Amino acid sequence: MTWLLVFLPGLLAGLVQGLTGFGAAIMMMIFLPMLLPMDQSAGVAGLIMAASVITLVIRYHRQVQIKRVIIPFLVYASVAAWSVQLGQVLDVQLLRRLLGGLLVGLAGYFTLTKQAGTRPYPWFVAGIFMIVSGFFNGLFGIGGPLMALYFLSISKTTATYIGNLQTFFLIDIIYITSVRVVSGILTVKVLPLVLIGMAGAIVGTAIATQILPKLAMPVVRRGIYTLIGLSGLYYLCF
Repeated sequence: MTWLLVFLPGLLAGLVQGLTGFGAAIMMMIFLPMLLPMDQSAGVAGLIMAASVITLVIRYHRQVQIKRVIIPFLVYASVAAWSVQLGQVLDVQLLRRLLGGLLVGLAGYFTLTKQAGTRPYPWFVAGIFMIVSGFFNGLFGIGGPLMALYFLSISKTTATYIGNLQTFFLIDIIYITSVRVVSGILTVKVLPLVLIGMAGAIVGTAIATQILPKLAMPVVRRGIYTLIGLSGLYYLCF
């Protein structure tokens, strides 16, 4: 039964990640805390997400603009490494609700404002997105929604958006997983769960890659905003 609680969410996570560019960790974090402590769940979710991310990076590697990935990652990663240690001392439920409120507000704004997200943000807004994303990634393994909005705003095509965002996530997974291993949060005991989840994620991502090329950029945008809103509602209610 335990393997189903990892494989099926992994499949769903891969499907969502493949269609919107993020969301794998969100899907996994709905289920993994039933099996593992919060900090360890975040680490396992990140590793499972790697299967989907690597698949997408390989598929869209020609569209990757590495210079647009490095600077956001440096800001994001510096905050994430610091916040990894805070899960044991901060009120996690309060932080989840704050994140939920932020995501619901952003989803409403971007859904109702037609021009929102269609052009690059001012540098200070982009910087806030990177800092907030890094903070919540370190705590819960969830930093995707705001970074998705950032890369969406600087991408003219779906392929460029997916390629840049997945490359960002791949670098992040390598970095933050190393931090969690050194901190003793991730150990070899979780490896079976990681492998089961990865198998599901690969299947889900393969399905998504057959669907995504048929979707226009406006459709992808609406899907992203909807998922951000639903993610926020989940954090507010649970």
